[in-house]
Amino acid sequence: MPETPLDAPRTWAEFADPADPDQRFRVDLSWLCSSWTCIFGSGCKGIYADRPHDGCCTLGAHFTDDEDVARVQAVVDELTPKEWEKRPKARPGEDTLPLERWTEMDEDARKTKVKKGACIFLNSPGFAGGGGCALHNKGVRTGRAPHTMKPDVCWQLPIRRSYRNVKRPDGTSYLEITITEFDRRGWGAGGHDLDWYCSADPQAHIGKEPVFRSNRGELIALMGEEAYAELEVRCQAHLTSIRTFRSVEARKLLPLLVHPATVAAKSIGGKRP
Repeated sequence: MPETPLDAPRTWAEFADPADPDQRFRVDLSWLCSSWTCIFGSGCKGIYADRPHDGCCTLGAHFTDDEDVARVQAVVDELTPKEWEKRPKARPGEDTLPLERWTEMDEDARKTKVKKGACIFLNSPGFAGGGGCALHNKGVRTGRAPHTMKPDVCWQLPIRRSYRNVKRPDGTSYLEITITEFDRRGWGAGGHDLDWYCSADPQAHIGKEPVFRSNRGELIALMGEEAYAELEVRCQAHLTSIRTFRSVEARKLLPLLVHPATVAAKSIGGKRP
């Protein structure tokens, strides 16, 4: 089944940030209440057809800031060769792995190195220490939330947070924070050339819980506890609206409320909200 259109109707909600009166959140209820879930290792085709086991890890990860780099460096210092397949061999006198051994520059931006065709942290499927992201696996093994172990872009994907300064007619302004789907366009112009992408593919809309629940930790990290509580209320109300429309057989109205890939997933046996 093909990916659903990028410009399908969406339902949005807005609310003031309880932690900051100068901010407002604009949230995509269609995405946050969708049944998307990561299917890496269980149906994910990879963004490039010739690298089907990479998921979205082929290109490496660009860091957002120094704090992002430092968080990952702390995990790098913990990883052993048994956990990290592509770990560079230690050199004499190295107590920790220097930044230049596992990162590289892409013009003015620092990113994880690409080694053997993919991100340096990507273990191959047959690796004894576990296939997939070595950072993610370390979090799972040690009982720590994986999103606290990985580069920002990795744990946020496919949730997108963006900012816009909005000026009101009376001359006042506020910062608008949008929480939505990181679709193909989030990758820039090259996103349209990816061979496959999960967020709009019905095969990935099979989660047992909607995104706002399954990615609760990530959303709290992006929004804060108080704002997440406000989001949760609105998502619950949105799901109640969907159930009401289903009960009265208003099928033509459902595409205005439900992510199109979640609607399409029903026809291939997926779950629905």
